[in-house]
Amino acid sequence: MSQSTTRPPKRFAFVIEDLYGGGAQKSLLYTADQLRQRGHVVKVFTLRERIEHRLPEGLEVENLAVVSRFTKATSTALTEKWQASRIRRALVPWRPDVVISCSCDKITRHLDLPNLYFWIKSDVSAKFSDPKQRERAFDKVRRFYHGRQVIAVSQGVKENLEGVVGLEAEKIVPIYNPYEREPFVAMADEPAPVPEGDYLLCVAAIEPRKRHDRLLRAYAKSGITTPLAIMGKGKPEHEQEVRRQIASLGLEDRVVWLGYHHNPYPFIRHAKAMVLTSDAEGLPRVLIESLLLHTPVVSTDCPSGPREILTHELADFLVAPDDEDGLAEALRRMDQAPVSIEPRHYQQFLKETVLPQFEAL
Repeated sequence: MSQSTTRPPKRFAFVIEDLYGGGAQKSLLYTADQLRQRGHVVKVFTLRERIEHRLPEGLEVENLAVVSRFTKATSTALTEKWQASRIRRALVPWRPDVVISCSCDKITRHLDLPNLYFWIKSDVSAKFSDPKQRERAFDKVRRFYHGRQVIAVSQGVKENLEGVVGLEAEKIVPIYNPYEREPFVAMADEPAPVPEGDYLLCVAAIEPRKRHDRLLRAYAKSGITTPLAIMGKGKPEHEQEVRRQIASLGLEDRVVWLGYHHNPYPFIRHAKAMVLTSDAEGLPRVLIESLLLHTPVVSTDCPSGPREILTHELADFLVAPDDEDGLAEALRRMDQAPVSIEPRHYQQFLKETVLPQFEAL
């Protein structure tokens, strides 16, 4: 049954390449369906038929079939413009009030719709350490979004786009991804091979940007005996490198390798604390989800997101990325006296707070 909204119903069109993998797809489906449940007319347009996520019942999804192996192999500005014209042909008769493009901006940038927003979910500047690669990425962002309307997934991403990348957009609106606590609690109740006793937990893809090397060195320096559990998957060479480091630091008896689990939430809820040691994020879901499950967090103060998530007294457990001694000390403090999480720590991310901001677009 639809929930009433004080605003008149709007027509929201979401455009995304596909619904396969990734947090971007998950948060788009959730946002779209929640807006539908608040009485709006919502439709998701995909560019190819790849679906991994369970589609919410009642949410309309249309595949425009403009992306294929052929268009991927022959991608040119001409191809992109043809694809954009097909998207436009589907959108215009549907008469959307708001169009939100996610993860397909290379194509949708060719649309000239006045109600089009580009949803940017990551911090561009911290993805590249090589200055030439960074400048190429910045140039691309400036070309794609100059004079356009942008939704940034956090205030930090907005500030990065304006101050570091130098983007001159028509406007950049920071809106968090919306959450509700109950589904995470339900998933955390499902049976899982959770380690016995206390443990610290890191849930992250095994890739260089997540900096497991920093985590392991700080954990070794901390001297704490509470085990550290590592959950995630990555390329075999990256996993081997992390395993080598565990051995070289003599941590085989204290580090538990959990591998990948489709449902990480029982592990998160039972953890003494979540630890994130990345170089860069956008708005890390795992930190918000930890707070929703009342699990405290130790994190690097990387761009961008952790500083906006860990507010009030939780900010005492934010550490500069290059301060491994500070990270070790934060782990010790959390191990000795874990912080109690309360609703005020995650209120800003709840759907009741966030969805009205989409309705105001």
